[in-house]
Amino acid sequence: MSKNPIIVRYSIDEIDAKIARGESQTRADAPEAESLGDDFWANAKVVMPRIKTAVSLRVDADVFDWFKAQGPGHLTLMNTVLRSFFEAKRERPAPP
Repeated sequence: MSKNPIIVRYSIDEIDAKIARGESQTRADAPEAESLGDDFWANAKVVMPRIKTAVSLRVDADVFDWFKAQGPGHLTLMNTVLRSFFEAKRERPAPP
């Protein structure tokens, strides 16, 4: 896998055409997921994703290297850690 994979978007019609041509990358022996059941869907809530802001951020090299070593999604993990800190601090009153 390359370091900078190219992201390609396909419409449903394009995906159907690729499958019809035998170009599907889905494994034929992939297991079916277990049903979540009617109770799950009856109580499911739509959650809109938060708007992200692109930033340029200077981070200590060893900190960044550790997050990157966690694998794909390391930037999302960094955001999660920052969100946890933010949530913890936001709930406390500001010091006098």
